[in-house]
Amino acid sequence: MRLTPDQILLVLTLTRQVMGDDASVSVYGSRLDDSRRGGDLDLLVEANQRPSLLQRAELKNQLEAALQMPVDLIGRQRGSPFRPFETIAKTNSVSLG
Repeated sequence: MRLTPDQILLVLTLTRQVMGDDASVSVYGSRLDDSRRGGDLDLLVEANQRPSLLQRAELKNQLEAALQMPVDLIGRQRGSPFRPFETIAKTNSVSLG
């Protein structure tokens, strides 16, 4: 995975500040491929309550400013049925904690 331990900690900290302590974060997409360079950071965030549009926008902005890279964010309520793209993202992701 092309994230440093400090970047992972930052993602987890900011996500829990914005989405709540129950939020979990998984990475999917190009950042999982160590042979690639650059690219955005694709995140799947799950929380007990569905993250609002405002929360998702706030987290995206904070992460992009802190990490200096583009961030794509899927926010979903834990336990709700998966939409097709959420299923793909979840199946091909690695949990950050």
